[in-house]
Amino acid sequence: MGRAGCCCRGAERLASPSLVRRFRPLLLLVIALCCGAQIGQCQVATPQCRIQKCTTDFVSLTYHLTPAVDGFNIEFCKALRAYSACTQRTAKSCRGNLVFHSAVLGISDLMSQRNCSRDGPTSSTHPEVHLEPCSYHSRTQHAHTHSHVHAHSHAHSHGHSLPVYLFCGLFGDPHLRTFKDSFQTCKVEGAWPLIDNDYLSVQVTNIPVVPGSSATATNKITVIFKPYDGCTDQRVYQAITDNLPAAFDDGTVSSGEPIHSLADADGSTGKVRALWISERTPGHHIELHAGYIGVTVIVRQMGRYLTLAVRIPEELAQAYDATQDLQLCLNGCPSAERIDQAGHLPLPISPTALGLQLQHLRRPSYSSQIQAPPYGPLQVFSVEGAKERCREKLEVQDIYFHSCVFDLLTTGDANFTVAAFSAQKDMESLHPHRDRWRIYPRGSATSTLHSDVPQPIKQLALLLLCALSVVFTY
Repeated sequence: MGRAGCCCRGAERLASPSLVRRFRPLLLLVIALCCGAQIGQCQVATPQCRIQKCTTDFVSLTYHLTPAVDGFNIEFCKALRAYSACTQRTAKSCRGNLVFHSAVLGISDLMSQRNCSRDGPTSSTHPEVHLEPCSYHSRTQHAHTHSHVHAHSHAHSHGHSLPVYLFCGLFGDPHLRTFKDSFQTCKVEGAWPLIDNDYLSVQVTNIPVVPGSSATATNKITVIFKPYDGCTDQRVYQAITDNLPAAFDDGTVSSGEPIHSLADADGSTGKVRALWISERTPGHHIELHAGYIGVTVIVRQMGRYLTLAVRIPEELAQAYDATQDLQLCLNGCPSAERIDQAGHLPLPISPTALGLQLQHLRRPSYSSQIQAPPYGPLQVFSVEGAKERCREKLEVQDIYFHSCVFDLLTTGDANFTVAAFSAQKDMESLHPHRDRWRIYPRGSATSTLHSDVPQPIKQLALLLLCALSVVFTY
């Protein structure tokens, strides 16, 4: 009998000895992690074979580690030894289990790469977590670890899981990205609540952009951090056009007792207050950090108008009653306030019509509210001209690009190009799910192409699995 054929062409190249040696630890542990998460699709879920628990414990011990921190190798080797010991305890019942053997080989290769000795101290499966009541991260990590300790003795336990975060953003004329990643363009003139729950309130005020158009933009943002027992009193932050203060209304820049901050990208750590303000660019970029509730708020001024981006834990965003149901981030804009058509953003007006509006805008008799201080000349853009200007900042023609084109055609204000670009970057820094970053207008060619993305990914995953099958036949 010849060697069993692989199910995919090209897998033999992936299984070449040099590539296997180089990527085997990563591939094996990825297979173990993925299959451990998809019990119904792999031969993992038997009462005796506990490889899934071994893998879950290893992830719990290492997810917070970063190579930039001193002692990384020591802690990582301790976790690997604990992982190895766990696999040894379940080896007999896992005989013949592909995921088990993938994990064993991956552990061995990682130990070699990190120069880990087989003998030595191991990490505690359930390390003691120092609880900091005014740190949301500390509270949720403690709850997650505590539930892990008891989960195996309560088969149907609904213990705590790691927190899920939500993102909401508002920019431009204005364009709203809701917690559900629904993208809308709205009128919503006047004051409207974006978020209103037991912990946080965010309200925006929108004013007309040009006469004769229903488009509005944000010129005022009010953020209220509600009292949290033992951590902070109520604090109010208010920004208006040309006034982005680096302090709360009472003049303070922080509140609450110091808490440990998470490690930065360079591995440095420090202490911050439960609630604090960071001024990134004076008068243009402010960040509000509420560590006690895990919330980050970014406020910017671009041209005449303000943009907003918020990240908040889902459990806190859902903490509201029936009197607080009008929240644009939660439920989107009312249908009567929508400019887009179920996700399709039509081009607003002809350049000729906009030119007449801009002439009216420049008249001395026009409202001083609209005649803000000069932030650059207003222009009349053609469709192609608007697209060309937006391409200077936005390479991918997703909804941020189309919003930029819409705003230039509506207002003639080139500052909206930078606003769309900054809103996209703020989304990328705060949105927790990279696979949801890109949203494309309904009916666009790019949207059609985007819907096909998962298929190549599935093909690649199948190719990797086939390559591994070749490896295990040697």
